[in-house]
Amino acid sequence: MSATTTSTTSTTSTTSGTTGAARGSRHAHPFRDNLTMLRRNLLHARRYPSLTLNLLLTPVVLLLLFVYVFGGVMSAGITGGPADRADYVAYLVPGILLLTAAMTTLGTAVSVANDMTEGIIARFRTMAISRTSVVTGHVIGSVIQTLTALVLVLGIGLAIGFRPDATPVEWIAAAGLLALFSLGLTWLMVGVGLVSPNAEGASNIAQPLVMLPFLSSAFVPVDAMPGWFGWFAEYQPFSPAIETLRGLLLGTGIGTTNAVLAVGWSLGLTVLGYLWSKAQFNREPRR
Repeated sequence: MSATTTSTTSTTSTTSGTTGAARGSRHAHPFRDNLTMLRRNLLHARRYPSLTLNLLLTPVVLLLLFVYVFGGVMSAGITGGPADRADYVAYLVPGILLLTAAMTTLGTAVSVANDMTEGIIARFRTMAISRTSVVTGHVIGSVIQTLTALVLVLGIGLAIGFRPDATPVEWIAAAGLLALFSLGLTWLMVGVGLVSPNAEGASNIAQPLVMLPFLSSAFVPVDAMPGWFGWFAEYQPFSPAIETLRGLLLGTGIGTTNAVLAVGWSLGLTVLGYLWSKAQFNREPRR
């Protein structure tokens, strides 16, 4: 009887120790787990590039369409002088860059929704890994993809006549703004993916956010818009970011209000998206 009790106690202790070790290791290597999940998402993006390419195609087509089809008319309307396509290229490219960020991060919502519906997240929940690394891997991977897409679109802009007049410090500030704004959009899209029933639902839910660049100063100045619409366009997240980026790249005035709103919106979207995503991911799985 004593031997049996001792054996049972020993087994229980061993099991508890193993469980405790597993629970301890869940948070023992968060940095390593983040890198593992980042590698997983980058490998997925490399093996299945069609989603990223399809999302990247829209801003590229719009850039070429507005420059070569509407460029002359739009430049004359904005400047009030003779048509000059080069002027409109300079005006348009910063807005297209922010549109590219919005379109590319849409893929994050779809990717997260796919993970949720395919059951891989449920398996990750049972593994001895940092829980936050699953979402963080999506976020970091998406930001890297977004910045890569921005470089490609900027290269196309330079090829068709975009000539920025930024100092090295202004280039660094522009890159920082794009990275911070992309981070905020990405966290928000992760939350969209977590609450969506499937990939199609994620794409549909995210559409209003993706449409915001079309309702901003990306294509025409807000001064040319009707009163109430112009007010909305001026203070929604994309217009301040576009105007700040435009000022940094072209060496024109930015304005304190635009700079503060751009950084404020970026930080606000990041915090809101992070808290929302964390709350949704920590809820008991429903699918």
